[in-house]
Amino acid sequence: MDSLITAAALALAGGDPLGALDRVALREDPPALALRGIAMAQLGDLDRAKALLRRAARGFGPKEAVARARCVVAEAEIALVSRWPAKALDAARATLEKHGDRLNAAHAGHLKVRRLLLIGRLDEAEDVLGGLDPMPLPPASRAAHELAVAGIAMRRLKTKRARRALEWARHAARQAGIAGLIAEVDRAFLALDTPAARLIAAGEQRSLLLEDVEALQASPALLVDSFRYVVRQQEKTVSLATRPVLFALARTLAEAWPGDVSRARLIAQAFGGRHADESHRARLRVEIGRLRTELRGLADIGATSQGFALAPRQAREVLVLARPIEERHAAVLAFLADGESWASSALALALGTGQRSVQRALEQLGEAGKVQFFGHGRARRWMTPPVAGFTTTLLLPAPLPSG
Repeated sequence: MDSLITAAALALAGGDPLGALDRVALREDPPALALRGIAMAQLGDLDRAKALLRRAARGFGPKEAVARARCVVAEAEIALVSRWPAKALDAARATLEKHGDRLNAAHAGHLKVRRLLLIGRLDEAEDVLGGLDPMPLPPASRAAHELAVAGIAMRRLKTKRARRALEWARHAARQAGIAGLIAEVDRAFLALDTPAARLIAAGEQRSLLLEDVEALQASPALLVDSFRYVVRQQEKTVSLATRPVLFALARTLAEAWPGDVSRARLIAQAFGGRHADESHRARLRVEIGRLRTELRGLADIGATSQGFALAPRQAREVLVLARPIEERHAAVLAFLADGESWASSALALALGTGQRSVQRALEQLGEAGKVQFFGHGRARRWMTPPVAGFTTTLLLPAPLPSG
């Protein structure tokens, strides 16, 4: 390999795409095309990057399977950023492992983990990550590995494990000396030190960090979780994810505990009715009956002179876990908060509203960066970002320099 290719590769490994382009911008040979594609990806021109990487892959000869596989994995990383995971990633990873390129094979494995995190498949992500040994990896790859570990741990509400992984990631990122990677680790740390929820109890509110939310899972209190649309007490859980009216009633009653809630307020919160008429009151009686059935064993709902009151059967207190900031499309976000992907039609059915209304809400949330999608047309699925996106060194058409 000539000195310009090596110098460009080292520049990319150090997070300097402009320096790499200075060396190979005018070259058309496959290694240079691959490096140019990676540099363009790091600069944010993903369409141009994909075109260059595909030209590079076609240019490598039949005996250069490893170089082609690296291009495929690099394109898969670009596809992941643009929410189009590459189907050829597993095959490219197998090729790299077969030819002994463990470093780039591990990188492909980390990309697969990130894709699984993106679509909320945490068990599969853990399985893939468990098969990757981080010890022999260079600092940049080790940082990527630890960021993936932290991403899963945060989703599992294992904050001590997440913080430990992020400490390793910070150390590795500083060793690598890549400014973008260091910034991504710092942003991931910020997620642990930023209020993640609000706790509402007996009419009072306070902010919770992620570790506080973790501690709350062991509480003996009756907890109404507005993130996952569930009511639970320790091991007993009742999901109301597909029953938004029932959840709205449960939350309103829980926020007022130990007091009661008027019928007018319950109708306004659950049905959006400004003026309660007889039809609203009849529907409220029906829905309260349904909620009693769902919560049997956890709590009862008693009628009062003004309305209804929640009465936990065993718990001594009732808590509501709410988002840090409530907003117009909170119901849509609540369905998406557990990392699962949803079609807009499924969300509309679950929310009991029109699909076009849900699509508009998703588009507005997407513009605000609060949700993301993958796929197009009928195959499009929406979800909340599972972990902060993190930078890793994109693959090169030759083995990455050690260290």
